[in-house]
Amino acid sequence: MIHHNPASISNRLLVRTLFSSLVLIMVMACQPKQAEQTTTGTANVTESATESGAASSWGDVKVQSLQGHTGKVWSVALSPDQQTLASAGNDKTIKVWNLQTEQPNHVLQAHQDAVLSVALSPDGQTLASTSKDKLIKLWSPQTGELKQTLQGHTKIVRSIVFAPDQKRLVSSSWDKTAKVWDLETGKVLHTLSGHQMGIFAVAISADGQTIATVSRDKTIKLWNAQTGELLRTLTGHTDSVRCVAFSPAGGTLATGSNDKTIKLWDVNTGQLLHTFTGHTDLVNSVAFGPGGTMLVSGSQDQTLKLWDMNAKTLIRTLQGQSGAIESVTVGSSGRMLASGNEDGTIKVWQP
Repeated sequence: MIHHNPASISNRLLVRTLFSSLVLIMVMACQPKQAEQTTTGTANVTESATESGAASSWGDVKVQSLQGHTGKVWSVALSPDQQTLASAGNDKTIKVWNLQTEQPNHVLQAHQDAVLSVALSPDGQTLASTSKDKLIKLWSPQTGELKQTLQGHTKIVRSIVFAPDQKRLVSSSWDKTAKVWDLETGKVLHTLSGHQMGIFAVAISADGQTIATVSRDKTIKLWNAQTGELLRTLTGHTDSVRCVAFSPAGGTLATGSNDKTIKLWDVNTGQLLHTFTGHTDLVNSVAFGPGGTMLVSGSQDQTLKLWDMNAKTLIRTLQGQSGAIESVTVGSSGRMLASGNEDGTIKVWQP
C-alpha cells in the first residue's frame, strides 16, 4: 500500500534523488535476474531482501552489448567524457569503441599475445595496454597510433594504471614486481619488490601518493608512490587477491579475492573495516563510483554486484551474463558502467 504521508513522500524523494546519481554504478550488484542479451535492451532488476525501498526507483536498466572480440575481454576502460571505451582482448587486440555507434573506431594490433589490461589517462589522450608478451604499449586513442613501448618486466604484465599527474604509470607483473614508469623518458623510476608471488593488480590513490598492489601470495601491500618505500602489508584474505581499488577520497581500499569476498581496509592504519560476502565464485574486479558511496564488483559467478558503502549492504545483483565478469569500470558521471566478459562481449549499462 502507498501511504501519502508528506514526511514519507519527502523521505522517499530524497532517497530517490541520492540513489539516482549513483544508479549506474548499481549495475554490478547482487540478485539473480536475467539481463537481455540483445545489442541494446533493458535489464529488469528486482530487490533483494536487504535492499531499501529506494531501490525500487531504479527500475529498468538500458544495456548495450558490444561484440567484436573473438575471445575473452580481460579489461575495459572508459574515457573521461564517456564517449569512448577501450577493451583488451585475449585475441591480442585492443578495440577503441565509439559508444554512440557501438562500433570500434580503431583496432590496435601490436601485442604478440593476449592483452590483459588497458587504462586511459585522466585527460583521455593516452591509452596504455599490457600483455602476456611482457610489454607495455602507449597509444593515441584518437588516431590509433602506437606512441611508445616500455620494456622491463620479465613475465606477463597483468595490470596498469596512470598516476593522476599523468607523468607516471604503474604496472604489475607475474615477475612479483610492480614498476613506476616516467612517461616522458620511458624509464623505470622505482621497482616495488616484496611480494612472494605474481602481482594481479595495482592501484594508485587520487592524490598520487600511495600505490596498492595485490598478489597471489594473499597479501596487499601499500607503497609510497614517490619513493617506492613499502609502507605496510595487509593480510586477511585466505586466497589470492585479484583486484584492488582506492576510494575517491583515498582513505579506503577495496580488494577482491579468490576467497569470494571483498574486503574494505583503512589505508592509514591498515585496519580491516568490513568484509562483503555474497559472490559464489572468485571476485575479478572492483570499482568505486565517483562519489565513493557505492562499490561495484564483478565475479567469476557471472554476476555484477552493487554495494552501499555507508550501510555496508548489498543493493543489487545483475545477472544474465554467459560467462565470468573479468573487469568492471564506472564512468565519471556515475551513471555509466561497463564490464568486460569471458564470452567476448562488453556490456555498457545505463539507467
